[in-house]
Amino acid sequence: MPNRLLSWLPFILLIAACNGQVYLRDGVTDGDTFYLAEYAWTQSDPVLQSWVSYSLTRSTCQLQIGGDNPARASSFECEMMARRLLLQTWTEQKAKTPDSRDEYLDDLVQVEAAGFLDEYVAGFLEKKQWKLPDDLESRAFRKWQRKYLRGHEPQTKITGSWNYARNVSGR
Repeated sequence: MPNRLLSWLPFILLIAACNGQVYLRDGVTDGDTFYLAEYAWTQSDPVLQSWVSYSLTRSTCQLQIGGDNPARASSFECEMMARRLLLQTWTEQKAKTPDSRDEYLDDLVQVEAAGFLDEYVAGFLEKKQWKLPDDLESRAFRKWQRKYLRGHEPQTKITGSWNYARNVSGR
């Protein structure tokens, strides 16, 4: 595993205190073992590596939530934690490669700088089972959004997939 992923993995695993074996290579499935796509392990693209950190954080949080199928688990808090790490990783990647550009990630940096990341996640990404904070500034965000995020399309890029460990051959 490249060093850039190794530097994130302990932090992410510490968040959920889960077994590192949950992160394996390859596989396209749905279950309780998270497989990183081969390209996520081998390519150093700053945008891709930002989404790798998002994927690992989100999957770790899904394990914390648990249930019959962690791949389907979701909460506002998990999404916020994953988006914050996405932004942190993107900021660090851009510092190393200042010519890096990504319209979506650059928009998200603006959202965070304006203090509306919670409102963004609630407004663009909300799932019906989420419990949202009571102190969201939704009206102020919509006003800001009309001015600064015209034509914006939310994105989520998962760089791996889930599989049930009991169905994985060779284990």
